[in-house]
Amino acid sequence: MSTTTTTPQAARPAPLSQRPPGSGFRRFKNRSATVVLTAAMVLAMIPLVLIIFEVTRRGIGVVNLDFFTQTEPPPRREGGGYAAGFVGTLYIMALSILMSIPFGIATAVYIVEYGPNRLTSSIRFFTDVMTGIPSIFVGLFVYGLLVIGWGGLGFGTFVGAVAIAVMMLPIVTRSAEEMLRLVPNELRNASYGLGARKWQTIVHTVLPAAAPGLTTGSMLAIARGIGETAPLLLTAFGSGLIVTAMQGSPQGAVPMQLYRGAAQPFEAGVDRAWGAALCLFVLVVLFTVIARWIGSRASVGSR
Repeated sequence: MSTTTTTPQAARPAPLSQRPPGSGFRRFKNRSATVVLTAAMVLAMIPLVLIIFEVTRRGIGVVNLDFFTQTEPPPRREGGGYAAGFVGTLYIMALSILMSIPFGIATAVYIVEYGPNRLTSSIRFFTDVMTGIPSIFVGLFVYGLLVIGWGGLGFGTFVGAVAIAVMMLPIVTRSAEEMLRLVPNELRNASYGLGARKWQTIVHTVLPAAAPGLTTGSMLAIARGIGETAPLLLTAFGSGLIVTAMQGSPQGAVPMQLYRGAAQPFEAGVDRAWGAALCLFVLVVLFTVIARWIGSRASVGSR
């Protein structure tokens, strides 16, 4: 007895006469929504493209080696640079990173690994609130607490770094919390099964598994902090000279020099401000691209 096998044919779309009613209207709505969303995206991109074009056009002729190695001359004089601002920004950001990133990651570890409880709920609530607080309020808070209060530390690098660290802290905490929650519980249970204690599991298993995501969140926080101006105006105050003191002397920063240069009525000073704006833009884009690259590599590696 012979058996015949039939090969299934590929599914073909049903004829128009057999398609359910309203399918043409659904396709119309889908295409309309696509057109509307595409138009909205284009409209949203127009201001960004114009800003990039204008900043690049006005600042590209100012940025050269002297712009990074020389201090700012008098407003009327051409040339010179923002060496004091770049040194001050590097100094302040280094201290801010040391203050915010370890503390933010430690806070996220406590929320994820030792919660939930009333304290972790309060921490999460205040972290969300701090994320939306305007930067000028942070500057006023640090100014009242450290500059004129608590011994009157005055303007300087340290209090400026504290203000930037306060701005960076909620970003680091929230991003680190989300990354730690993505670590599979199977890894934790396997570590416990091998006899590891909780702190050993966190240090040797959880944090290494979440390291790419923690790095991405930290880079985004740095990109946010490096362009802040309002907190530094009230804490670091600004200086046109290179300052290496930790505290007690006003410290310069690129955002502050940009702000004051743009407010000058002299063309040379305004041109230097455009150059500083271009440098800040490049730095922010660089940190953002690095963060996205690390995140994409981590997502590919986890597949």
